[in-house]
Amino acid sequence: MIRERPLYLSVVALLEAEGLPASDLTEGHLEQFFFTGNDGAPSALAGLELYGEDALLRSLVVSAVARTQGLGSALVRHAERYAAAHHVRAIYLLTTTAESYFAHRGYRRIDRAAAPPSIQSTREFTSLCPASSALMIKRL
Repeated sequence: MIRERPLYLSVVALLEAEGLPASDLTEGHLEQFFFTGNDGAPSALAGLELYGEDALLRSLVVSAVARTQGLGSALVRHAERYAAAHHVRAIYLLTTTAESYFAHRGYRRIDRAAAPPSIQSTREFTSLCPASSALMIKRL
């Protein structure tokens, strides 16, 4: 079962355990975070940042013990439905390790310069993810 708004400290703990950035997260970000598992120890989570018709999918993570159960795919689908319901037309993401995973889910790599200003101004784009990260898009 996918739930909304996990506990802040549990999000940070899971992201840091899996080597993903969490330094920019605030309680406010968690309004558009979705998770499976319990509040204190989510087994998987994903977050969105909404910018009008664009969104940034961020922080998709599945704990090592919960992998191969389809939780990541379920969270991506849930985030996409949530974004569509909020009039988002394109979801962007940055990845250094999961390009093929997202390509199988309909995302395609684009040049970083093609990102809209709202996405280019995020901390994930400007400083948290390396410049070598793949920028991907999926039109909804």
